[in-house]
Amino acid sequence: MALKTTLVQLEEVQAAITSVMSGQSGTWGDKTVTMADLSSLNIRESMLLKRYKQENGTGGLKINQGITKRD
Repeated sequence: MALKTTLVQLEEVQAAITSVMSGQSGTWGDKTVTMADLSSLNIRESMLLKRYKQENGTGGLKINQGITKRD
């Protein structure tokens, strides 16, 4: 199974947030069912946005790693 890119994951989370915001819960009798938890999705979105910005050099600290050369 191929790993999904951060951008693909971010798009999936944002689509899920849109679904939740448009009413993804319901009540049947005495039971309430929620298909996705909005607060969990918001946390995941924040984490993915941070990772995406770091991967693309558009945010956060950037640390260059390398081998020091000795003469």
